[in-house]
Amino acid sequence: MLDTVGYTTFAELTEGRPPVVLAPHPDDESLGCGAFLAAAFAEPGAHVVCMTDGAASHPGSRAWPRARLAALRASELDAAIAALGGVSADVTRLDLPDAGMPRLTDRFPAIADGIARIARRHGARVLVAPAPTDPHCDHEATAAIAVLAAAQAGLRLLFYPVWSAWHDPDYRTRLAHRAEHRFDAAPAREAKARAIAAHRSQLGQVVHDDPSGFVLPDAFVDAFRSGDEIFFEAHP
Repeated sequence: MLDTVGYTTFAELTEGRPPVVLAPHPDDESLGCGAFLAAAFAEPGAHVVCMTDGAASHPGSRAWPRARLAALRASELDAAIAALGGVSADVTRLDLPDAGMPRLTDRFPAIADGIARIARRHGARVLVAPAPTDPHCDHEATAAIAVLAAAQAGLRLLFYPVWSAWHDPDYRTRLAHRAEHRFDAAPAREAKARAIAAHRSQLGQVVHDDPSGFVLPDAFVDAFRSGDEIFFEAHP
């Protein structure tokens, strides 16, 4: 239910229970729902499941081969979670291959089962996952796994848009949902900015020997730092 200023409260989204958030890569949790996570870590807690190792962002780097880059991105995620008020124990890393999740479709039911068990262990009532309209194979795969896990554990399922919100102004028309919730990010604006800033490798501040490597666009980062967060509630 929306309040008088058009926002849905944290309690309304979660029933006051710790949410489980799925991040396809280290940084999606901060960009798409950093303020939501900050509210969760303040009370009653949260758990983040990072699906991939994030090691495909700079494939041309010799100084940062996949294993070293994966370790860096893991440490950046820990720093981001700390900025939002959590600790490293609030993260589960599945270390699936970055940009390789579609090759693992036969494992999706087992992965969903593990996520359902995490949700039960934390007493979650809601599972939060990237929107299936995001034009990235790992986001699409994570959304598909989230549907399985939510059905298995009887969870409310919320989708947060990342790349679809940036690339496609009409993405809402392609995203089947029963409700759209706007979450007020203002109380956690500074914490969210620090969390995004912790992902330095994705901001072009670490890897300097791969000109074709991935860097988050400045305008994209500014939009997620300054805007409210949006969650689309999936049909049960």
